[in-house]
Parts: sequence; structure tokens; C-alpha cells
Amino acid sequence: MIKISTKACMYALHLLRRGDMKKYSITALLMIFTLSVMLAACGADSGGAPEDNDVTGQTSASPDKKVTIRIATINREENRKEFLDLIKEKLPHIAVDYNFIDNNTFTDVVTTQLISGAGPDIIEGFDPKWVNNGYLMDLSDQPFVSQFYETGLKENTVDGKVFGIPTTGWFEGVWYNKAIFEQNQLESPKTFDEWLAIHDKLKQNGIKPQAMGAQSWEPMMKQAMSMAFNEFYDKPENGSFDNDLQTGKRKFSELTEAFKIWDEMIQRQNITPEMLGITYDQALDEFASGKAAMWESGPWSYEMMMKKNPDLELGMFPLPGKTSAVGYLIGGPGVPWTVNENSKHKEEALQVLNLMATPEAQKALMKTYFGPSFLKGFDDPELPDPYKGVEEAFTQGRVYAPWPNWGPLSGNTFITEVGKLLQDHLAGGKTIEEVLQGADKKAEQLIKQAQ
Repeated sequence: MIKISTKACMYALHLLRRGDMKKYSITALLMIFTLSVMLAACGADSGGAPEDNDVTGQTSASPDKKVTIRIATINREENRKEFLDLIKEKLPHIAVDYNFIDNNTFTDVVTTQLISGAGPDIIEGFDPKWVNNGYLMDLSDQPFVSQFYETGLKENTVDGKVFGIPTTGWFEGVWYNKAIFEQNQLESPKTFDEWLAIHDKLKQNGIKPQAMGAQSWEPMMKQAMSMAFNEFYDKPENGSFDNDLQTGKRKFSELTEAFKIWDEMIQRQNITPEMLGITYDQALDEFASGKAAMWESGPWSYEMMMKKNPDLELGMFPLPGKTSAVGYLIGGPGVPWTVNENSKHKEEALQVLNLMATPEAQKALMKTYFGPSFLKGFDDPELPDPYKGVEEAFTQGRVYAPWPNWGPLSGNTFITEVGKLLQDHLAGGKTIEEVLQGADKKAEQLIKQAQ
């Protein structure tokens, strides 16, 4: 039997696929004949068993050999520690290479990897473009998918096909330092005007009211959108806004009045241009060390803050509106775990997702990343003490982040644009009206591209 090396086989296949040989008639025929013989030998070699580095990749580990799967994620390893430990215990044949990527570059980095064919096996993230380009595996027929509520799967469903399952849900509100509030005789605010008054009193007493890492586009975008939830989305006539926005029937600039209410934060210098130079981690450190009284974030930051300052007493309140007495939390189903369609280790990746669809895994996820579960039959635990102040928002369902439901405007592209325009506004380069007009232009562009 002719034995041809794997490298030779792959090179032969590459040449046949190039199509360059059309230019050379006789030479091309000789090459095609030679390459065909080589490929036939390749197919006969090894009795058809794929090698571990086969490009088709669907190989399984032998009982005595560990398979390493790579996970790309926007969550730091400490936020997934309990679940990663569970993988080690329940799936000992799988080793995990856990890759944290900053949220500001996550989509671009992962997209580049997927295009190159060297992407991760599991992606903790979702982008409709990845589905459109065939990079994500259709999970619809996997038994574990049926274990989740439809509300948890909706954001990861395209044309009726499910491409990801949710981790525990995420939410964020405003953390506050209980000791500072007590020392200044303050209570958590119910309305936006009360929140402004808290800022005023803290500044009068020489205390920085709010930490913000505005070097990222997220904080201002989320705060401004929270005012839109309170003052725009709550109105019955705007119930179909998200659906109408993605088709161009309605404009993002309809949120201008709500954004102008929130803009008081900037006009009163509660949010300042200096914050554009502050990172998320720097803002976390500033708040945890007691240098600022409030900071917008979520449960994922709790352990990091307590490590920096074990004596920190924390509470949380929802982002308040002008007229509502409850406010909103920014949030929704957890960042989905998806499988790379071109992964070499699909079987093992699916085993990890199957494990996630168990109450034991959900409890493990909650230990280091507290949030609501979307697993059927799993009762959410009682809110831990730091989150008692947001209980009413939970019970009234005032936890929302609409951008995953915006069709061609979903993913990070559009909301990143809104955030960057707000950064320009904070720097003094744009009015709040120009911010919303710029968002309309971006929306129109993305909708046209999708047609």
C-alpha cells in the first residue's frame, strides 16, 4: 500500500482546490492525475480513522487521553471558578484552556480567529454575523436545549434555530457604600431627582459621588438607556419599539427626551471628562477603596471588591427614573455558550454544555456569578443581602437590555456606536441631540446592509 504523509495529503488537497491549474492544459492534467493518486492513497491510509489534527476535527479522546478545549469569554476566570471546578470533577477527560478577552475587543478578536479557522471550541458570546457566516453550530436538536425556558434561548435563536444556551442571567444596578451613606445620612434613591440630590450632598461634604470607567463605552450607554426604560419603554404606545427599530419604522432619536433627562448627570458634573481616562478596573478600585460612594456594575464585581476591601459594606439600588418609584436594572439572560462549527472537539464541547443544563451546574455558576437561572424546574435562590435593595425591580420584571433583540442592530456594533457618541458628548464634541442623530445614521446603515 502507498503511504502518504498527512502533510502531503493536505497540500495535495490544497492544490486541487486552488483552481490555478486551469491556465496549464497538459501540465495541469498530469498534476491532477498525480494529485488524485496521492489523495486516493490518503483516503486508504489508516483505515479511514482520522488523525488527532484532522481538519474535519470531530475526534474523541481515548479513555486515557485528555482533550483540551479552548473557551473564549468576556468573563474573568474567577467569575466561572466553581463551574470550571465542576467540569474537572464531572468531565475528567476534558481540560479547559480558559481565555479571557476584554469586552471592548471581544467580538473583533473572536471573529478574526473564526475567519482564520483557529477559533475557540466554545465561545461565551453570540453575534448574528457568526451565524450568518456558518461559524456557530446549530444546537436545536441537542437534548439539553429543551431544559431551558424560551426566554433564555430567544436572544440566541435565529430563524427558529438555537445556537447557544444561557448561563445564569446578568444584571447590574448601582452599588453603594453603606458606611458612606450612613455617615452622610443618605438613603438609596427612588427617583432620579433623589439621585441627583445625593450627588449634590456628597460633593458638598467633599466626597466623590460616583466612580465611572468611561474609557469604555458601556457605562454611559447603559445609564442613558436605563432612563429610556423608565421614561419611554414603560409607555404602552412604545411596546413595539424594539421590533419597529430594527426595521427602520421607528428611529433611535425618539429616545432623545429620555437621554436629555439623564444628561443632567453630565451637566451637573457628576460625570466628568476626566472619567474618559479611567478604566473599568480603576473605577472598581476607586469604589472598593472608599474613594467614591457609588459605582454602576453587577454581581461579577462583588468578589473582586471584597478581596480589595474585606470590610466593605455594600448595597445596590436600581437605576432610577424621573417619575417611576422603582427604577430598572440593566440585564437579561446570561451570555450564551456557543460551539464553534469548525471545532475539532465538538463532542467534548457539547458535553460541557450538557453539564451546564443541570441544577448542580447552575448552583455552581451562581456562587461566583449571581443571577437568575433560566433552567426549567430550578428555583432561583433568595436574593443575598447586598441585593435586597433591587428585589422590587426583580419581582416587577424591571430587568431589561433590549439590544440583543434589535435584529440587524443587535450584537455590539450599534450599542458601541451609541456609547462612543456619548463619549464624544462628554468630551464636549457633540450635543445630546447630535448623539441620537448619529445613532440614527448608524442604524440606517446597518439595516441597509442586512437587506
